[in-house]
Amino acid sequence: MSRLVVYRSKTGRFSFLFHRRTLLVISGLTLLTIVLFLISTGLGSNFITPQDVLKTIFGQSTPQHELVIGTLRLPRIIVAILVGASLGVAGSILQGMIRNPLASPDIIGVTGGGTLAAVTFITYFAGTVSIHWLPVAAFVGAGFVSLIIYLLAWHKGITPTRLVLIGIGISAATSSLTMLMIVLSPMNSATKAYTWLTGSVYGTSWDNVYTLLPWVIVFIPLALYFARHINLQEMGDDLAAGLGATVQLHRFFLLFISVALAGSAVAVAGAIGFVGLIAPHIAKKLVAPSYGGLIPVSALIGSLMVLISDTVARTAFPPLDIPAGVFTAAIGAPFFIFLLYRNRNR
Repeated sequence: MSRLVVYRSKTGRFSFLFHRRTLLVISGLTLLTIVLFLISTGLGSNFITPQDVLKTIFGQSTPQHELVIGTLRLPRIIVAILVGASLGVAGSILQGMIRNPLASPDIIGVTGGGTLAAVTFITYFAGTVSIHWLPVAAFVGAGFVSLIIYLLAWHKGITPTRLVLIGIGISAATSSLTMLMIVLSPMNSATKAYTWLTGSVYGTSWDNVYTLLPWVIVFIPLALYFARHINLQEMGDDLAAGLGATVQLHRFFLLFISVALAGSAVAVAGAIGFVGLIAPHIAKKLVAPSYGGLIPVSALIGSLMVLISDTVARTAFPPLDIPAGVFTAAIGAPFFIFLLYRNRNR
């Protein structure tokens, strides 16, 4: 029996090559996400069984369950899943495009740009402009900094090494400016900024779900569409060009998709770190190294990471509600050091 499954569109303009193992992993991770979604929705100071959670989702609940689940918990959990998926796919694209296992949105400056813009908004404009504009400011900041990185890295095209080095430099600069702004800001603004800097889905509502969902629906399928171009770019620019790929144009589109996903996630949840770094590495351990499979698996792993982190954050230390970014950083920082050590001679 063949170990490969090929899907080809009726027009023949795009196709996907899957290992059967990849399909099994995607199915298993999807089932695990659904199970954890139901369990997480029920956990809290008022425990609700998975059966009652399902009844509430399908509109057959008590008013109390409708308030607790429909208004308070469900939007937060859905945002956690969407944020994790966005960051996982953004990191997977960057690692393939840049051909560097240490690449991720927070490492090369995309997250830093959004964070700097958000802290600037909180410090100088939160008193005069509605807080609902905060996600817009964060997304604009992420996009603007990414554009600066791209322009500075351009010299007869973009090379992966130049892009990641400039990105790391810009990331350090934005981090320094962010910390300076927090130190100089009033105590109230500094507290809000620190929460944003850590990354949290606390207090999210259905408006946040509706803000983030279109980005996920549009850009993750686009990432899948460009998956074969990531496979080509991993082979090197010369070989990819020899096979007929428009390397620089595809690199621009891939970077744009990654920025859109990471920027929208940061705009809603703040700087949740290391998800874009870890999720692709776990995905590579589970499935074959083809981005047609790595992208959806990275999305599912990222969703699970943020969902589990946020569930622990809001239930493990009552009545405290700790930012989910604390737990992703606790896992991600040692993992990043391990990657640095493993790749020290490359």
